[in-house]
Amino acid sequence: ACFRLLCSLLLPALFLSGILCICLVVLLWGVRLWIQRKKQLRSAGRDGKQPLLVAFFHPYCNAGGGGERVLWCAIRTLQKKYRNVTCVVYTGDRDATGEEIVEGAFRRFNIKLIHPVKFVFLEKRFLVEASLYPHFTLLGQSLGSVFLGWEALLKCAPDIYIDSMGYAFTIPLFKYLGGCRVGCYVHYPTISTDMLSVVRNQDTRFNNAAFITSSPLFSKFKLVYYYFFAFMYGLVGSCSDVVMVNSSWTLNHILSLWRVGACTSVVYPPCDVQAFLDIPLEVEKSTSEYSIVSVSQFRPEKDHPLQIRAFAKLLKEKRVGQQPSLKLILIGGCRNQQDEERVNNLKHLCEELGVSDDVVFRINVPFEELKRHLAEATIGLHTMWNEHFGIGVVECMAAGTIILAHNSGGPKLDIVVRHEGRVTGFLAEDEDSYAETMAYIFSLPPEKRLEIRESARRSVHRFSDQHFEDTFLLSVEPLFK
Repeated sequence: ACFRLLCSLLLPALFLSGILCICLVVLLWGVRLWIQRKKQLRSAGRDGKQPLLVAFFHPYCNAGGGGERVLWCAIRTLQKKYRNVTCVVYTGDRDATGEEIVEGAFRRFNIKLIHPVKFVFLEKRFLVEASLYPHFTLLGQSLGSVFLGWEALLKCAPDIYIDSMGYAFTIPLFKYLGGCRVGCYVHYPTISTDMLSVVRNQDTRFNNAAFITSSPLFSKFKLVYYYFFAFMYGLVGSCSDVVMVNSSWTLNHILSLWRVGACTSVVYPPCDVQAFLDIPLEVEKSTSEYSIVSVSQFRPEKDHPLQIRAFAKLLKEKRVGQQPSLKLILIGGCRNQQDEERVNNLKHLCEELGVSDDVVFRINVPFEELKRHLAEATIGLHTMWNEHFGIGVVECMAAGTIILAHNSGGPKLDIVVRHEGRVTGFLAEDEDSYAETMAYIFSLPPEKRLEIRESARRSVHRFSDQHFEDTFLLSVEPLFK
């Protein structure tokens, strides 16, 4: 009787599930055919020679970070190489016009595009804001990106789709529903084996709250959630036809998660080294003030509090009547209100530590001002743990400042490495080692500092715009065949 009851319930349920699955497949197939039809109508122009649409998914294209520099350099590179290509940018920056965005790219990054760019303005960018998901943020943002990607696909179905901001969950959408050839440029894996180890070891960090680390149950639950997310992330990433990563560190993580080694390559981000190489290098003249400059967006992972605490420690140990005086200049971009609140919190930290008069904040500065600060600085400071690459690190080295970066990620593996057997900069890990290393750099004779600056400058040519253009074109070539 029980068996019969089970069968009477199970068989209709299986039948209904099967019907629903078939309906879903038919619906998705219909959507794909409809999108393909739209693309065919577009390409069947008067002479049948409509340009190839190459779309970049970059919801925050008007931000001033390294990821945006990659975007504009990639577009300029394609415009140089291919005459029959129209570049499209999906963006949520509805508070600016297309002309203002392009002008901003020139003002901030010194990048002049050859042809106009088509902008598709998205209304649902709020779906990928971290603030919308106080818990399960990774999953929330990833699902939100699918809805945002769907809006983008409906507004403009391209021939080639490139995710240039790390929204891997949009890739299957454009590949299987949009019928596009798909590629991506990965700045930072959404989840990494390092993040898994942080949760496994119950370490407290900005993305692993103390109430979770203090509870074995919560830690285990979060670990299961991370493993599930890592599996899904690997699944969607493996749909890519072309994968570009920005460093050896990112490469190692993407290879272990996505397992698409045959179509994955390292394409170092384009750093405007030439503009900084124009700054003359010479032995420092005696001065009454030395400056330490930090260049990075005001985001939590950049760990600006560590810079301020290490600087305060340095000042405390230096104030034994020693001269010259020191200034810490924090240069960075603010994307939204949360970033602005972060800057205010950093200013409060300066007050608490008694260093407000010695710390200067410069927000969203134009390129020429950035260049001037780097030209005058002695030390370039960078504190992000496991920074995927570090364009700011390269810019500091090209400008002739002595770099002090975190002993992890891209700076450790790719950038602050010996060149021709010579030291190119320094690495540190915590407040004490940062303060000690800064004190050591200032204790060096000016001639010794000049040697390190010259070695660093010679080493950065492998991160030039030209090198990026060559490796980027080589990587995306399969998408254009």
